[in-house]
Amino acid sequence: MKPELSESIFHSALCNGLAYTLSGYGLSLGYSKAEYAAAKEVIKSQNPNETVCYEDVLLQILKSGGTLTLIDEEGEGKYNSTITLQSVHDLVPQTPLRSLANYEDENDDAEDADAVLQTVFYEEIIFG
Repeated sequence: MKPELSESIFHSALCNGLAYTLSGYGLSLGYSKAEYAAAKEVIKSQNPNETVCYEDVLLQILKSGGTLTLIDEEGEGKYNSTITLQSVHDLVPQTPLRSLANYEDENDDAEDADAVLQTVFYEEIIFG
């Protein structure tokens, strides 16, 4: 899978499933506030007339060399996991085929997004 396609699928998963994944499993998302601010500025400078959305900034953090961390709020950190852009490139293609096929057919839903996010952060489906 080309890196751009992995990034596109991951971005879609953030948009369609991040809240589902976080709330469903007692997780929160962590990132550097400085990296967030810098990523937002990069997007604004590239597209000054467009609204910057949260998920765009999260992906830009990774593109700028930063990290995103899922923080396990209920399991005392057992399922904390930090990713980079390389994680997205390497692990989106490892998402269960059914979910990837749904993305290809533009028929994905929150469950498919959850599968992508868990695969990228945990290299497998742990929850659900």
